[in-house]
Amino acid sequence: MSDLKKSEIKIQVEVDENNVPETLNWSAQDGGIDNEEAKAMLLSLWDSKSQETLRIDLWTKDMPVDEMKVFFHQTLVALSDTFYRATEDEKMMETMKDFCDYFADKLELKKE
Repeated sequence: MSDLKKSEIKIQVEVDENNVPETLNWSAQDGGIDNEEAKAMLLSLWDSKSQETLRIDLWTKDMPVDEMKVFFHQTLVALSDTFYRATEDEKMMETMKDFCDYFADKLELKKE
């Protein structure tokens, strides 16, 4: 039997008096990340017992809307790739990528 390794990812959120995020910082020692600043994060976890997705969606109050649009587009593209790796459903991945192109077009985002 092999020894299991544990890895830790830390997220620190500093909030104002209304619990609105002022700063987001994250660390992942195994990835060489130490207290790096971020302006937004989307975290989804699958709860197998309740068969539902649990989410934490945060962004700092100074996250520009134009950057948020790019962030969402890049996240959708990445989800398309992740969906394919998890399911090998190429047809749906292509459908998702078509939507990503539509999303970028409607938001008038520059092609990456």
